[in-house]
Amino acid sequence: MPPFLTASLLLVASNVFMTFAWYAHLKNMAERPWYLAALASWGIALFEYLIQVPANRIGYRTLDLAQLKILQEVITLSVFVPFSIFYMGKPFKLDFLWAGLCLCGAVYFMFRK
Repeated sequence: MPPFLTASLLLVASNVFMTFAWYAHLKNMAERPWYLAALASWGIALFEYLIQVPANRIGYRTLDLAQLKILQEVITLSVFVPFSIFYMGKPFKLDFLWAGLCLCGAVYFMFRK
Protein backbone atom coordinates (compact mmCIF):
# COMPACT_ATOMS: atom_id res chain seq x y z
CA MET A 1 0.00 0.00 0.00
CA PRO A 2 1.42 3.46 -0.85
CA PRO A 3 2.71 5.42 2.17
CA PHE A 4 0.25 8.29 1.56
CA LEU A 5 -2.72 5.93 1.68
CA THR A 6 -1.36 4.01 4.68
CA ALA A 7 -0.75 7.24 6.59
CA SER A 8 -4.19 8.59 5.67
CA LEU A 9 -6.01 5.47 6.85
CA LEU A 10 -4.04 5.36 10.10
CA LEU A 11 -4.74 9.06 10.66
CA VAL A 12 -8.47 8.45 10.17
CA ALA A 13 -8.34 5.69 12.78
CA SER A 14 -6.35 7.82 15.20
CA ASN A 15 -8.76 10.72 14.74
CA VAL A 16 -11.72 8.54 15.62
CA PHE A 17 -10.03 7.64 18.91
CA MET A 18 -8.99 11.23 19.59
CA THR A 19 -12.42 12.66 18.85
CA PHE A 20 -13.93 10.23 21.34
CA ALA A 21 -11.19 11.02 23.87
CA TRP A 22 -11.81 14.76 23.56
CA TYR A 23 -15.60 14.91 23.33
CA ALA A 24 -17.44 11.67 24.20
CA HIS A 25 -17.16 12.37 27.93
CA LEU A 26 -19.41 15.41 27.39
CA LYS A 27 -22.23 12.99 26.60
CA ASN A 28 -21.30 9.89 28.58
CA MET A 29 -19.71 11.27 31.74
CA ALA A 30 -21.40 14.65 32.16
CA GLU A 31 -22.52 13.82 35.71
CA ARG A 32 -19.17 12.40 36.82
CA PRO A 33 -16.25 14.43 38.21
CA TRP A 34 -13.98 15.96 35.57
CA TYR A 35 -10.94 13.99 36.72
CA LEU A 36 -12.69 10.68 35.96
CA ALA A 37 -13.46 11.98 32.48
CA ALA A 38 -9.82 13.03 32.13
CA LEU A 39 -8.60 9.56 33.12
CA ALA A 40 -10.99 7.90 30.67
CA SER A 41 -9.91 10.34 27.95
CA TRP A 42 -6.24 9.61 28.61
CA GLY A 43 -6.92 5.91 28.32
CA ILE A 44 -8.56 6.40 24.93
CA ALA A 45 -5.85 8.84 23.83
CA LEU A 46 -3.16 6.22 24.49
CA PHE A 47 -4.60 4.11 21.68
CA GLU A 48 -4.80 7.20 19.49
CA TYR A 49 -1.11 7.88 19.96
CA LEU A 50 -0.21 4.26 19.22
CA ILE A 51 -1.79 4.80 15.78
CA GLN A 52 -0.97 8.48 15.19
CA VAL A 53 2.79 8.28 15.74
CA PRO A 54 3.35 5.53 13.12
CA ALA A 55 0.92 7.33 10.78
CA ASN A 56 2.95 10.52 10.94
CA ARG A 57 6.23 8.66 10.49
CA ILE A 58 4.88 6.86 7.43
CA GLY A 59 3.32 10.02 6.02
CA TYR A 60 6.53 12.00 6.52
CA ARG A 61 8.24 9.69 4.02
CA THR A 62 6.29 11.26 1.15
CA LEU A 63 4.84 14.50 2.57
CA ASP A 64 6.53 17.50 4.05
CA LEU A 65 5.55 18.62 7.54
CA ALA A 66 3.04 21.28 6.43
CA GLN A 67 1.33 18.85 4.04
CA LEU A 68 1.10 16.25 6.80
CA LYS A 69 -0.49 18.82 9.14
CA ILE A 70 -3.07 19.94 6.57
CA LEU A 71 -3.93 16.30 5.83
CA GLN A 72 -4.47 15.84 9.58
CA GLU A 73 -6.78 18.87 9.73
CA VAL A 74 -8.88 17.67 6.78
CA ILE A 75 -9.21 14.25 8.39
CA THR A 76 -10.06 15.85 11.74
CA LEU A 77 -12.99 17.77 10.25
CA SER A 78 -14.07 14.72 8.23
CA VAL A 79 -14.24 12.66 11.44
CA PHE A 80 -15.65 15.41 13.67
CA VAL A 81 -18.70 16.28 11.55
CA PRO A 82 -20.21 12.76 11.51
CA PHE A 83 -19.28 12.35 15.20
CA SER A 84 -21.05 15.59 16.05
CA ILE A 85 -24.18 14.71 14.07
CA PHE A 86 -24.55 10.97 14.66
CA TYR A 87 -22.97 10.42 18.08
CA MET A 88 -23.57 13.71 19.86
CA GLY A 89 -26.91 14.33 18.15
CA LYS A 90 -26.08 17.87 17.03
CA PRO A 91 -27.74 19.29 13.91
CA PHE A 92 -25.84 19.72 10.66
CA LYS A 93 -24.66 23.30 10.21
CA LEU A 94 -23.65 24.99 7.00
CA ASP A 95 -20.59 26.18 8.91
CA PHE A 96 -19.25 22.63 8.51
CA LEU A 97 -19.40 23.11 4.75
CA TRP A 98 -17.74 26.53 4.87
CA ALA A 99 -14.98 25.19 7.12
CA GLY A 100 -14.47 22.32 4.67
CA LEU A 101 -14.18 24.74 1.78
CA CYS A 102 -11.59 26.76 3.68
CA LEU A 103 -9.64 23.55 4.25
CA CYS A 104 -9.82 22.85 0.51
CA GLY A 105 -8.03 26.15 0.01
CA ALA A 106 -5.43 25.16 2.61
CA VAL A 107 -4.92 21.82 0.84
CA TYR A 108 -4.45 23.62 -2.47
CA PHE A 109 -1.78 25.94 -1.09
CA MET A 110 0.09 23.20 0.80
CA PHE A 111 0.10 20.69 -2.05
CA ARG A 112 0.67 22.93 -5.08
CA LYS A 113 4.01 22.62 -6.77
